[in-house]
Amino acid sequence: MRLSRSFLPTLKETPSDAQIASHRLMLRAGLVRQTASGIYTWLPAGLKVLRNIANIVREEQDRVGAQEVLMATIQSADLWKRSGRYDAYGPEMLRIKDRHERELLYGPTNEEVITDVVGQELKSYKELPQILYQIQWKFRDEIRPRFGVMRGREFYMKDGYGFDIDYKSAVDTYRKMMLSYLRTFQRLGVRAVPMVADTGPIGGDLSHEFLILAPTGESGVFYDGALDTLDWLADPVDVDKSEDLEKFFNNVSSYYAATDEKHDEKAWESVPAERRREGRGIEVAHIFYFGTKYTKSMDITVAGPDGTPVHPEMGSYGIGVSRLVGAIIEASHDDAGIIWPDNVAPFKAAILNLKVGDETCDTLCEALYNKAPEQFLYDDRSDRAGAKFADADLMGHPWQIIVGPRGAKEGKVELKRRATGERFELTVDEALAKVLDKASGA
Repeated sequence: MRLSRSFLPTLKETPSDAQIASHRLMLRAGLVRQTASGIYTWLPAGLKVLRNIANIVREEQDRVGAQEVLMATIQSADLWKRSGRYDAYGPEMLRIKDRHERELLYGPTNEEVITDVVGQELKSYKELPQILYQIQWKFRDEIRPRFGVMRGREFYMKDGYGFDIDYKSAVDTYRKMMLSYLRTFQRLGVRAVPMVADTGPIGGDLSHEFLILAPTGESGVFYDGALDTLDWLADPVDVDKSEDLEKFFNNVSSYYAATDEKHDEKAWESVPAERRREGRGIEVAHIFYFGTKYTKSMDITVAGPDGTPVHPEMGSYGIGVSRLVGAIIEASHDDAGIIWPDNVAPFKAAILNLKVGDETCDTLCEALYNKAPEQFLYDDRSDRAGAKFADADLMGHPWQIIVGPRGAKEGKVELKRRATGERFELTVDEALAKVLDKASGA
């Protein structure tokens, strides 16, 4: 994309109503614009980030055998009345009526819809297990929406649902989802630590929140720093083998990790001092086993091995995709702007032409840009160099390829790494190799 032709409206001034870094930077870097309280329009660069995150989530879900569906955002109130949640949910649910006075709602979550669909289609235990997920918009009428996309009313999330014939199979599904999430966050370039969460009346330990460390997090967190060193992408877990999943889960569970609500000082003291990590955390995902809560209340059964009707066991698995955009920025920014991880950045590099109109600079920049126009943002504006550097830092491109007259004559560019500030003088081919290797995750 050529910056002179792009719809990328950056702001020099900080919006007065933006209270946290991610909200300020998303507005200043031209990622979103507010259209109503807690509701945002995603502009081209912001949408690229949103899609990059969603695609990684999708790939890791598919990798463990989950299947993608797409449910309607508008749901029938009758489904929620069957489950008993319609009146209990509260004012966060947007309730509406159509022209025929039928009661509808804008979906805040989809347990009822997916349970009803599965109940209509699956008849035998032989058709289980199933893991179905979607990446879809949702709406919850927050009483005080704030912090931009971190606590908006309309949000984009991945919600998945497991259906299993018995508890043992449901545990396997739960562990698959935990592995999938850890791999997802590693690919996103952030560390989201799984922490045991409340399970309510169901009990047990099959509920985990995933939190990204950031100063603006809503929860205090304590965890063993050894978790930061584990490579989930290289972990050879066979997700079709219960013993592999159990070994993986026991390994994760062996490391201390707790929010301030569940913090145990005695257990914390057993963690070596040099490995203790403390801070604030932003919840970006939640996995939860809830058994037959919905299949019983909605009277959904399949035939068991002996022909007896069985209520399938269920779990729900959510990742806040739009919330992750804000959380990543909260965890990865400086005074100059955003610092995007390579795999989620809207562009892998900005090409900064420091002397537009100089034939050598223009020719070299065009040659660079044409190598990967979908991955490069070419700053071809006739602005001063300082403005170009400031915008590139603000927008957070992982790399800046800086082209000036002196270097261009020698066929060289300056390459800057946004995260570290390191600069390299390289040939064009060397710079491209470095940027595109990083872009591919190598």
